[in-house]
Amino acid sequence: MSNRDHAHALIDRLPETQLSALVGPLRNAPLDDEPETENEKRAVAEARSWLERNGGKGIPHEEAMRRLGLD
Repeated sequence: MSNRDHAHALIDRLPETQLSALVGPLRNAPLDDEPETENEKRAVAEARSWLERNGGKGIPHEEAMRRLGLD
């Protein structure tokens, strides 16, 4: 069983009261309360442009890991 599967199995066993205590704070957390910087705006624009040039498809996880030498 993978770590992810094990984590899911443990979460599935939690009573509803404990589950809501676990998820509640995350649900109420702000998504992002900081303004976007010019560098971030430029990076997002570059990423969108790259996606448009590549048919709207990103790089598969396995390929990204290979390119980073993490395979």
